[in-house]
Amino acid sequence: MRFIDLSREIYHRTPTHPSHPPVVMGVWNDHSEVKTAGETRFTSKALHLSLSDHAGTHIDAPCHFNPDPKAASIDEMPLEDFYTSAFCLDLSHVPLKHEITVAEMETALAASGESIRKRDTVLIHMGVNKRLFGTPAYTTDFPGLHVEAVHWLADRGVAIFGVEAVSPAPQGEPNFKAHMACAARGITHIECLWNLEAVVGKGRFTFIGFPLRIRGGTASPIRAVAMFDS
Repeated sequence: MRFIDLSREIYHRTPTHPSHPPVVMGVWNDHSEVKTAGETRFTSKALHLSLSDHAGTHIDAPCHFNPDPKAASIDEMPLEDFYTSAFCLDLSHVPLKHEITVAEMETALAASGESIRKRDTVLIHMGVNKRLFGTPAYTTDFPGLHVEAVHWLADRGVAIFGVEAVSPAPQGEPNFKAHMACAARGITHIECLWNLEAVVGKGRFTFIGFPLRIRGGTASPIRAVAMFDS
């Protein structure tokens, strides 16, 4: 088996959506501090982290965008949702801030040679990291899905879709409409993926992206991985 990491690093001040708190990371103790236990002297190092449940590569839980008290939190979502068959669509040519239409999704799907199966994870490569990561525009200028494209995915039985950007749709009203569509259709999405160019056009793979067991969590960082049989 071959594994491809699709996760962003988490580090101090990792870029996050402006509506979420920053990642704060530092040294809690290090090897300069010598400790003793009886007659044994030793050192150890540990870091401290303060971060949103939406930090880094993460998956949103239904309760993030669905006000229904019965909407699942991240610890209530079934584990099988995070170990699925998957493939990646190539939309890397779309303009920045663009809302990807159903027709554009259909064209990308046809070009992939794949068909969407029930409970698939569909990743969408939009060239966001190559074009924007490391610049202020990373959190403002990304393209994403038109709300009808979200419904198109749901109509085909997708449980989860994933994007490189901090949101599934362009900033502002399109983003909130996309989140609300996910709530209405009972699907969710992954944000801040990395390295999608390594899997786009490579056919099907197994997607692995287990969340942390955060009690009542509205999302969770994940280690997103593509697993190929050879």
